[in-house]
Amino acid sequence: MLYSKIHRARVSDANLNYVGSITIDIQLMKAAGLLEGQKVDIVNINNGERFSTYVIEGKNGDICLNGAAARKVQIGDKIIIMAYAQFSKEELENYEPKVVLVDESNQIIQIKKELKNV
Repeated sequence: MLYSKIHRARVSDANLNYVGSITIDIQLMKAAGLLEGQKVDIVNINNGERFSTYVIEGKNGDICLNGAAARKVQIGDKIIIMAYAQFSKEELENYEPKVVLVDESNQIIQIKKELKNV
C-alpha cells in the first residue's frame, strides 16, 4: 500500500557524478515519514519517466536526483516521490497514507492523510 508521498516537488538539482539516490530536504523526509536509505519510486510529471531509487538527507528545499537518475529529470521538473509499506488486514482498518503537498520552493503547504483531491 502507499505509505506516503511528496506531491509535485520541484527538482532543484541533478548530479550525474554521484553514486546514486535522491537527496530530499530533511524536513520533507520527516513530514513524509521517510528514512535515509529507504526505497522510493519517482514519477516525473513533465516527461512520464518512472524509476526507483533510495533516499538520502538534504538541506532546505533540496530535491536532487543523483547518479543515473539524473538523466531522467531536468532541473525544474515536477515529480512525485512515493514510498510503500506492507500492512496486515488489521492495520488497514486505520490505514491513512501521508501526502505532503509542497510549493514551488519545496516548502510544505499541507500534510494530508488521504488521497482525495491530490
